[in-house]
Amino acid sequence: MAHAVGIIADIVGSRAMADRAAAQRAILATFEQVEQAVPPRRSAWATVGDEFQLICDNWQDALRITLRTQVLLPDDIQLRYGIGLGQINTVDEGEAGPIQDGTAWLHARDAIQDVEARQQRLDDSRTGFRTDDDDLTGALTTQLLLRDHVVARMKARERRLLAALLFGATQKEAARAEKISQAAVSQALHRSGAMALLDADDALSITDANAHKEGA
Repeated sequence: MAHAVGIIADIVGSRAMADRAAAQRAILATFEQVEQAVPPRRSAWATVGDEFQLICDNWQDALRITLRTQVLLPDDIQLRYGIGLGQINTVDEGEAGPIQDGTAWLHARDAIQDVEARQQRLDDSRTGFRTDDDDLTGALTTQLLLRDHVVARMKARERRLLAALLFGATQKEAARAEKISQAAVSQALHRSGAMALLDADDALSITDANAHKEGA
């Protein structure tokens, strides 16, 4: 079995959607764009119902992928994410994607169920994490709760600005795209909490790089 991170994503409120097939296409297109910035071990694929799965090498990449997907999706489409760190074993290759088992998928399923339970009292909860290490589970769950809270309260323009900078744009380029001043971009990033999310994302990329160096 290979050590990896499995992500399960499902559509929030899918039964109320007028065109679920169009929503699925939009989600896969969003994942494809995100994966160009943060390559996963295995790209996202649609599974049964309204679920999607993908595999990352580490939890840092999983957090970076889910944040980018959150802010890049169309306003009328939202996903819940369960992230599980553990073992993944490919049993077979099916027509829609690999048939797999392992603790990573069990943890991811538990994590998404955690999110569903939290949404009864915290409607903006979208992302959960589980692994065998209780300390890591607790630390990342806390971070994700705060991240989801910040993203949920962003206005559409603030999400677009965050997405632009996450994908490498400068504040000047983001200002030009939004037809506003660079000062207005800076104010929006600080006011909305996006700047803190950008700093946290940068920290994840640093810890990811250090982990690769240690494993080399």
